[in-house]
Amino acid sequence: MTLSRLCFLTLGLLVSLIPSTAWSVGPEPQLLWPDGAPGQQGTDDSDKPSIRVYRPDPSIATPAAVVICPGGGYGILATDHEGHQVAEWFRSQGVTGVVLRYRHAPKYRHPAPLQDVSRALRHVRAHAGEWNISPDRVGVMGFSAGGHLASTASTHFDSGQPDADDPIERQSSRPDFSILCYPVISFTADYAHQGSARNLLGENPDPELLKSLSNETQVTPETPPTFLFHTQEDVGVPVQNALAYYAACAANGVPAELHVYQNGPHGVGLSIGDPVVGTWKERLLDWLQTNGFLADGARSAVQGSVSVGGQPLAWGTISFIPKEVSRGPVAAAIVANGRYSIPANRGPLPGAQSVVIKTMGAVKADPTIENSAVLSEGILTVDVVEGDNQFEFRLE
Repeated sequence: MTLSRLCFLTLGLLVSLIPSTAWSVGPEPQLLWPDGAPGQQGTDDSDKPSIRVYRPDPSIATPAAVVICPGGGYGILATDHEGHQVAEWFRSQGVTGVVLRYRHAPKYRHPAPLQDVSRALRHVRAHAGEWNISPDRVGVMGFSAGGHLASTASTHFDSGQPDADDPIERQSSRPDFSILCYPVISFTADYAHQGSARNLLGENPDPELLKSLSNETQVTPETPPTFLFHTQEDVGVPVQNALAYYAACAANGVPAELHVYQNGPHGVGLSIGDPVVGTWKERLLDWLQTNGFLADGARSAVQGSVSVGGQPLAWGTISFIPKEVSRGPVAAAIVANGRYSIPANRGPLPGAQSVVIKTMGAVKADPTIENSAVLSEGILTVDVVEGDNQFEFRLE
């Protein structure tokens, strides 16, 4: 009895600490259309699509920004754990988080949510200079049905209207990258989330519209690079949704990375309490850095040779680590028979680079070395220039 009473009092204290109004939490909302959104049907907050912008401390800021679409089956918005908390985490990592409040059922159907996320992407680009971000480092992220909206923005975009009176409408709505978290993807497959489809399109929608918004069928080579995570245990939105979108990316040559965790229910958000599923955030940071979204600049191609004691390095690795660019990508490759090559899309940024070369022995039936070993750590530095680079490393 004492324990029960104590738990009740503790919960009561927590409830008393929750602000009485959401307006006191997070940055102030910014209306996407101050004079009224297209198709607006009222004057409530839910009729006015808006964003909240979470800018990082300048000392850790990167050039990246992410428009975040909370889930909720196109009927509600789970803004706390799939919006606000995510944006705060991004802010702590130097990334500008932009939480979108988009229109949804029962009052709004397609294309209102797509109009809202497209406008948000254009809005962020139009304010890139003011917010110290790069207009070519603007991504979109979504959870559950918000993941469907993010994948829709990634497959149904345009380059903007150059002659528009509104400068925001001159911007492209194509995301530079996509982050899809346990997303709804298909409206036609047997694993489709019927509730989201019904809320977005109404009863008995046109089959062609269902197909058009089954986004695994809409991926093209122009679809932005994509990071996905899901859990196999998810019964609310089956993992086949993420698998289908990833397969479509792979089939179309779109850079993509998929992480599927064995355990975890639907709607985990940051998964703060799970030491395994919660690692998806670190994998996302790895992916963003590896793909160069956390640093400005065009990447360069590098190739060349590595020899040790006058003999080609049989089997090893080479890494180019930026010395001057915070959060710049590390470019790495296998060295085989003394040769390595890294194309520009995976290469280092121009500037000073530390070079780390490791040996992993040889490709033989019997072991040739005790263990892998670093051959060059701290002793090699090169200056990478724009375009193609050739480096020959001769180690003794």
